[in-house]
Amino acid sequence: MPIMNLLVAFNGTASAEAALRYAASIARDRQAHVTAMLAYSTHDTLDTSSRWIPREARALLSDAKNDLLREIEAQLDALRGDLQLGDGLSFRAAPGRVDTILAETGRTFDMIFAGRPLVGDDAHIRLHPDKLALMSGRPLVVVPEGYDADARHSHAALAWDGGRAAARALSDSLRLLEAQGRVSVLTVGSAPGLEDLLLHLDRHDVDAVHEAWPEGHPVAASILGYCRRNDPALLVMGAYEHSKFREDFVGGVTAAVLRETPIPVLLSH
Repeated sequence: MPIMNLLVAFNGTASAEAALRYAASIARDRQAHVTAMLAYSTHDTLDTSSRWIPREARALLSDAKNDLLREIEAQLDALRGDLQLGDGLSFRAAPGRVDTILAETGRTFDMIFAGRPLVGDDAHIRLHPDKLALMSGRPLVVVPEGYDADARHSHAALAWDGGRAAARALSDSLRLLEAQGRVSVLTVGSAPGLEDLLLHLDRHDVDAVHEAWPEGHPVAASILGYCRRNDPALLVMGAYEHSKFREDFVGGVTAAVLRETPIPVLLSH
């Protein structure tokens, strides 16, 4: 099935702009449609209903939030010419819990794109890609700030451990892997199903090579080091094969890769 309908979580940050540009580069090649969505929280970081906050201050806080939303929409309008999507780009805004709105909306799209969160992101528009990957049921591409979407590559990397999440990521990304034409399969230690995986990619006309590290090598560091040295256009991996709580508690592979990746990462759960 072709990739024709893409959702971008667009909150005006530098990484959100990188995600939008990356999604647009994919859409132009396929004549797909991109929806840029601004999800924003209606919850105030201060209790503005408190009688201790003067009416004038409450009005200023409300105006500041509305100004932020208008600035983000204006930023998207300023990008339309560069994106070259014409009528293939639409915008919508929705209030509510940011991650929930994006996850529920994304279930009717082929793929979701989001920027890597930045420390200074405003609380009203802050999103969490790890939660989107778990909640949406759709493949999620996380793009780091400053990534050059116009840098054409013909190479992707696939992290493979033979698990359920890795298999889901393979299926979700197959159309993109076919377009790249060359895939490096990355394994650390044992990797059940590796030979069948390489045969599967070959039958989809994907030129696959195997890059292996022995048991005991740190998984996240091995994957990230390979991406820094070889600069593939995309890293594909399963997200949270173990519980997210466990990964957060012990510092898991998914969190480490999202935090440090130099390239876009496609996550599936």
